[in-house]
Amino acid sequence: MLSDQSYYSQAVRIGDRIECSGQGGWDPETGAIPSSLASEIEQAFTNVDACLRSAGGKGWIQVYRVNLYTTELSEELFTAWAAAMKKWAGEHHKPILTAVAVAGLALPGMRVEIEVVAYAPESAETN
Repeated sequence: MLSDQSYYSQAVRIGDRIECSGQGGWDPETGAIPSSLASEIEQAFTNVDACLRSAGGKGWIQVYRVNLYTTELSEELFTAWAAAMKKWAGEHHKPILTAVAVAGLALPGMRVEIEVVAYAPESAETN
């Protein structure tokens, strides 16, 4: 896994906030990137959800900020993006989004990387 090789955390909790490092559409078992853009986006959303939950969050419904890095800003991308957002965050939850086109991402063949910040007070540790 890239986080083990590069020595970083997938998610960090700071009080009632969870910040997730960029998640791509890789298969968590094999590292393979799907050939279709829609499948890659769906897997990236799955990986973000797992990342949030590993830090004690409840998933996409708590996300308020999204940074999307992509090698292709296209109608196909935004159509797949909107479908995934509706599925994972619901029809009425619309986090703020910054989308940035980049020349390349961390792994060969990656077209999307999603970085999120979530507000998760219910699951924040209290001491």
